[in-house]
Amino acid sequence: MPLSPLDHDGRYGELDQVLRAYLGQAADDTPDRPGQALTAYLRHTWHTRPWALAIAERQLRDYAGNPPGRLRLRLGEFYPVPDVGLPEGEVQQWLYCLADHIRRSIEQGECPAPSAPVTHGEWHARFPELAQFLGGWFSQDMPDEFDDHDAAVDDYRTSTDSRLTARLVGELHELLALGLGETDYATALAELGMEVDPPAPYSPSGWLALLAGRLSEPEAPHS
Repeated sequence: MPLSPLDHDGRYGELDQVLRAYLGQAADDTPDRPGQALTAYLRHTWHTRPWALAIAERQLRDYAGNPPGRLRLRLGEFYPVPDVGLPEGEVQQWLYCLADHIRRSIEQGECPAPSAPVTHGEWHARFPELAQFLGGWFSQDMPDEFDDHDAAVDDYRTSTDSRLTARLVGELHELLALGLGETDYATALAELGMEVDPPAPYSPSGWLALLAGRLSEPEAPHS
């Protein structure tokens, strides 16, 4: 019987968050050093949901100690670990390695220093509404759907709850406060789903600042 959402989240929800951090990243963790993906997960989770680290450690260890057979995976009764590029026989020890690093981080209070996001997963975890905005309104199809960038912004604003718009404004200001170079801001936009260039003559950071100001203004009353 397939897992219900409640069963999935209760048994594998935080395990899934850890493994999502490996999207596009190498599973290069060693017993002596966490890899870039796990470090990014630890950095974000320490600063947003520190209580979830203990849950992640337990779920990783429980899964590694009781790996599912092929039949139970096929029936949907177990969480399928995504392909992380490791031979099947090495996945169990790798999961134990992740659990050990998380436990050590908790017990020794080792929290990665704050920084700009490093991995694709960390960008999306830190700026979820900005990722929704850029990926949904500024994909490669944007020129076919809207007359220009302003029209896409207007469509977002008129179709989105004002509380989500306020959250987006906060994320824009947080991103700008990182003080990145223009190349890094261009990378951030791409990581968060933007597939078109900012409108001329704006640089990536200039357009982000324009958006923050524009979306902060009260919406004009409808006539």
